[in-house]
Order: sequence, then structure tokens, then C-alpha cells
Amino acid sequence: MVTLKVLRRLFNRSRFSERAHLLYDAIAAQARTPALFRCHAIPDTFDGRFEFLVLHVLLVMRRLRSSGAEGGDAAQELFDLVFADLDRALRETGVGDLKVGSRVRRMAQAYFGRARALDDSLAAATPDTLNRVLERNVYGTVSVEAETVSRLACYVRLQVAHLDGMDDHRVVTGHIDFARMESE
Repeated sequence: MVTLKVLRRLFNRSRFSERAHLLYDAIAAQARTPALFRCHAIPDTFDGRFEFLVLHVLLVMRRLRSSGAEGGDAAQELFDLVFADLDRALRETGVGDLKVGSRVRRMAQAYFGRARALDDSLAAATPDTLNRVLERNVYGTVSVEAETVSRLACYVRLQVAHLDGMDDHRVVTGHIDFARMESE
């Protein structure tokens, strides 16, 4: 079976760097893990996938920003690739050309709002802050039990600790991975 990575290497006309693709591939693989959707009661819909993708992108971006200028460059490349891919995905689902731009702008606004809220909640002294941010941003109007939100908050903290423990060079070159949970 030919993988996306093999095809990308054969026909790479992408304007994005290899490290951006490596980062995005790792994030997308983790964000699409079926067990995570089941464990955290996130609906496997376009919106649910968007929320889980954005959450993982934000965790990696947070880590990249702590890795100096090279990390900042990698973060910008990753951001550009993520939103180019979201644009492509919208077009593939049949969203008309005239509406794609406004949808991507709304997604970018949602991304920046979630980034600010996640950063603030991780820096907050009270652990409940992260739970409230996740409930509001990831679950939105979906009714979910507090225990489920707490499980997602534990998952986020686990990933933050795992990413923070990685060597800067490994992170800025795109060679990341995520911590595995027992339920996976």
C-alpha cells in the first residue's frame, strides 16, 4: 500500500517544508485516532475532527513557541500548512469557492480564540480552568459528563508534559510523537 508520505516524496510540489509536513502528519495521525474519539466522546464529524485537530495543533504550537526562533519559524510553517489543508478539505466536501474564504476565516478566528484560552488555562493556578475551556471549546453545545471533560483535561496535560520533555532540536525538525494513553 502506498502511503501519503511516499507519494509526497515522489510528487512533492508542496510549497511547505518537510518539517511542516512531518509535524502535520504526526498531529493528524494522533488527532484521528478512533480510540480518542470514543474515550473523550468527541463526535466523529467534520466539526469534531476540526476540534480535535486544532487541539493537537495548539499543543504542538505551544511547544514550538518555546523552542526559540527556529521553533517560531516551524510554528508559522505548520500554521500555514494546516490552514491550506483545511481550505482543501472544505473544497473537497463541496463548499463553493465563494464561501471557502469566509469559512477558513471563521476557522482561523476559532483557532486563535482557542489558542489564547488554552494557553491561559494551562497557566492558571486552578485545574478546573482547563476543564471549562475544553468543555466550551471542544464540546461546544454537545452535552457531556464532567468525568469525560476531566479525562480530556488529563489527556491534554499528559501531552503537554510529553511534548515539553522533548529535545528542542527534535521538535523544530518535526520529529515529534505523542504520549500513549492506556485506553489506546
